[in-house]
Amino acid sequence: MATERKEIEKLPTGIPGFDQITTGGLPKNRTTVVAGTAGSGKTVLALQFLFAGVHEYGQAGVFVTFEESPADLMQNVRSFGWDLEDLVSQKKIAVVDASPEPGEEAIQSGTFDLSALLARIENAVSSVKAKRVILDAVGALFPQFTDSNIVRRELHRIAAGLRRLGVTTIITLERTDEEGGVGRFGVEEFVADNVLILRNRLEQEKRRRTIEILKFRGAVHQKGEYPFTVDSEAGVTIIPLSAIELKQRSSIIRVPSGVPELDKMCGGGMYRDSIILVSGATGAGKTLTVTHYVKAAIDAGQRALLFGAEESREQLTRNAASWGVDFEKAEREGLLRIVCRYPEIMGLEDHLLRMRRDIDEFKPSRIAVDSMSAYERAGSRKSFREFVIGLTSHIKHLEITGLITNTTPMLMGGESITETHISTITDTIILLRYVELHGEMRRGLAILKMRGTQHEKDIREYVIDSEGMHIKAPFRGIHGILTGTPTYMFTRERDNLADMFSPRPEQG
Repeated sequence: MATERKEIEKLPTGIPGFDQITTGGLPKNRTTVVAGTAGSGKTVLALQFLFAGVHEYGQAGVFVTFEESPADLMQNVRSFGWDLEDLVSQKKIAVVDASPEPGEEAIQSGTFDLSALLARIENAVSSVKAKRVILDAVGALFPQFTDSNIVRRELHRIAAGLRRLGVTTIITLERTDEEGGVGRFGVEEFVADNVLILRNRLEQEKRRRTIEILKFRGAVHQKGEYPFTVDSEAGVTIIPLSAIELKQRSSIIRVPSGVPELDKMCGGGMYRDSIILVSGATGAGKTLTVTHYVKAAIDAGQRALLFGAEESREQLTRNAASWGVDFEKAEREGLLRIVCRYPEIMGLEDHLLRMRRDIDEFKPSRIAVDSMSAYERAGSRKSFREFVIGLTSHIKHLEITGLITNTTPMLMGGESITETHISTITDTIILLRYVELHGEMRRGLAILKMRGTQHEKDIREYVIDSEGMHIKAPFRGIHGILTGTPTYMFTRERDNLADMFSPRPEQG
């Protein structure tokens, strides 16, 4: 007879993204070690666990500090809008000060005893009826020890004592190396039921924080590293990009692109919940395509959100005005918001968090990013792909239309867009290409891909004037346009010559 499987009960943490990668939160009434180097976010994550417990679940907590004084701790967390002092006065959080006094000498190992500390913690838990306990920087208890067995024994005593109290506990420990052992003594991971590793690596001159669940004894969890951010508005936000599921709904409703001839090429317009990629060299008309796309939303009385990564709001507004589109009026009427940030000012995870926040606050019907390829400068190839996935999946989840532009490195032709790491994520790809014919620079447009519908396969010429983009007739008798080396077909030239020199009929 098969034994019935029973999942370990988990306690929701209230930390954005954390309960997703842990499939429900921290195992209830167990101890979790959170280990990381200096600046990795250990204390912030632990405090957020306490504050979310109070505000979202009505659960009191105890914070035991071994390094910072309570006064310094309360001052530091005010930057996140967390009033620890007020919660202490309301008896929703109790703080146990185990930090050393200035000039206090280390305790000798022969007289080391945790009984008094455990009694203080038990008293604090009882006083506020706590369900959550944090022991911050507990490694400060053991700097004088050289015997790892003593450290292991004392950590076991702490974990056992807290389990008897029926609380869910986080113990933070400092690591000395991003890729080294969990703790300084090499035994910390064997003491706790669960182990989380926070890393703060330097990548391309920027710090990138990640979290990994190293051990979740008897509990299901997601594998691998997940990026997270720490900011003053939300504290710790984990971005579980690789845990995103493909469950977005699809719509058959079409929306106009702002260029009527382009809509005909697409079979009647773009799908409302699609991601559209416009790829082309500098000056090919990508920003103009964005302008038409935004204007189509404004004309329909819908909100549009434009993210600029290479031009300022004033430049984008001036460009639109040159094509007869009044962005300033649309902003005043609440139909348009332009957000411009240079990619280099922060990491890609922070950009993603802020862009999602902008989207959720403004609630647009359309989103445009000009240009997406600019963000590639702000991170590694892997983090850039995760950024694109995180943004596009959020847009599709909201069932709104997204248009992103990509700048190709070469003026003529360029790399195949299908070889980049954006193309597979998009639903529609529009190529804008320069075409050199008879010593003249002209422009060609092609729809490379459009999921879920038939679309025109011709490469059409387009022109740009003071009124915007105008798509003309297809190029005929020429091949090699997309590669940047257009060539006339021999048969077409031969037919033209035959027409020129063939005998003309006599006039009657």
